[in-house]
Amino acid sequence: MFRSKIFALAGMALASASLGVAQYARPAIAKGVNLEQKLNAPVPLDLVFHDETGRSAPLRTYFGDKPVILELVYFRCPSLCPMSMHETVMSLRRVPLKPGRDYNVVVVSFDPSDTPAMATEKKAYYAKEFGKPGFDSGWHFLTGSQNAISRLTSAVGFGYNWDPTTKQFIHAGGIMVATPEGKMSRYFYGINYAPADLRMALVEASEHRISSPVDYVLLFCFHYDALQGKYSLVILNVLKIAGVITLLVLGGLIYLLMRYEKKPKERTTWKEARRVG
Repeated sequence: MFRSKIFALAGMALASASLGVAQYARPAIAKGVNLEQKLNAPVPLDLVFHDETGRSAPLRTYFGDKPVILELVYFRCPSLCPMSMHETVMSLRRVPLKPGRDYNVVVVSFDPSDTPAMATEKKAYYAKEFGKPGFDSGWHFLTGSQNAISRLTSAVGFGYNWDPTTKQFIHAGGIMVATPEGKMSRYFYGINYAPADLRMALVEASEHRISSPVDYVLLFCFHYDALQGKYSLVILNVLKIAGVITLLVLGGLIYLLMRYEKKPKERTTWKEARRVG
């Protein structure tokens, strides 16, 4: 009886989770938004961008002798990009490697309307967060033309869309690591980049090694439509992840309860009370 109730509860939870995932399908405007793992694919190093000072430079300027962390954002992003950038800064701050000496970070805006002046502002802001030597020489904030942006995003597997209604980009969160010669070596997803994993990825990339594909869950940046009462893609993906965690916790609880049920019950031995007098 007890076991039947447990399985019934698990079945109801699984059905509810499945219904929740099915109910909130990806909107049509998010079609093509992805971060595809194009491992070993070459970065088009001939593409010319502008650094934060306004100077034109090909991407190969930042490659050649050290691995590169590549992060695609846009400087006006109100939510996911700042969170991803903050996590990148905080994680690399804890990595015992020095930017400019052991690796480079190349932050490229995929919004062609972003300017070098905006890049300068962002670099100054994150330099304060990083608070360690090497940031100025090792971190580079680039802007460019639509043609250069399109070629770069296509080469590294970064798919995004423009929403004319909200005037915001729909995109996924993540960063990439490339080898010194510009081959895609590893992808990180979401906004949580473990320092130990980042260090290992940089070491492997410095040795010209290409990592294996990893399982991932995409975290999207998408506007919440208050008029229609629809959740944003960021919230939907968080809800899906929370649903999976709930199922795992429930499964663990069921396992523990079933083990407890199977334990032999202690027998109580009654002893006759000794008479007094």
